[in-house]
Amino acid sequence: MARYTGAVCRLCRREGVKLYLKGDRCYSDKCAIVKRAYAPGQHGQAQARRKTSEYGLQLREKQKARRIYGILETQFRNYFDKAERQKGVTGENLLRLLELRLDNVVYRLGFANSRVEGRQLVRHGHFTVNGRKVNIPSFMVRVGDQVEISENSKKSPKIAEISELAANKTVPAWLEMDKDALIGKIAALPAREDIDVPVQEHLIVELYSR
Repeated sequence: MARYTGAVCRLCRREGVKLYLKGDRCYSDKCAIVKRAYAPGQHGQAQARRKTSEYGLQLREKQKARRIYGILETQFRNYFDKAERQKGVTGENLLRLLELRLDNVVYRLGFANSRVEGRQLVRHGHFTVNGRKVNIPSFMVRVGDQVEISENSKKSPKIAEISELAANKTVPAWLEMDKDALIGKIAALPAREDIDVPVQEHLIVELYSR
């Protein structure tokens, strides 16, 4: 599947908010939003002075969510359609589905500095779910599933570094982490208050309801 391969800091600047796509760099003074808090391109500063239409606001929220989770348009629309068929609030269902992707869970458990890194580590087969190796970043975990580093990967210096990172990270309330065994567990479905992404999901619902 095709992926965006350009400078990810441009995405943050385009959305006007930190999307935390580069891990530790996003928390430092080197962050692009800190240095240049306007849209990229020749007319980036002029765009900040323009009034955004209702459609534009809805589109930006959808693009923001897509970029945070690293998902292409068709896949994102499929998640929305699935969320719409579920019981409950469609916007919250959508964010819940995105949070339950394996690459996001790996990031939330502290096994990766960013979702991009989490996706790469999953693709390389470094993690198991309930004891079985899974190398599909979009794999949907369920309540009760256990995520851990595969036995073969524990010998890797990179994985050793990841293990130290995970042992010092606080995980969301819907996840549990055994910091000694480095085993993560899906304790519950994430509630909206547990999802800290800067997205107004109701605008995405309004966009797709046009």
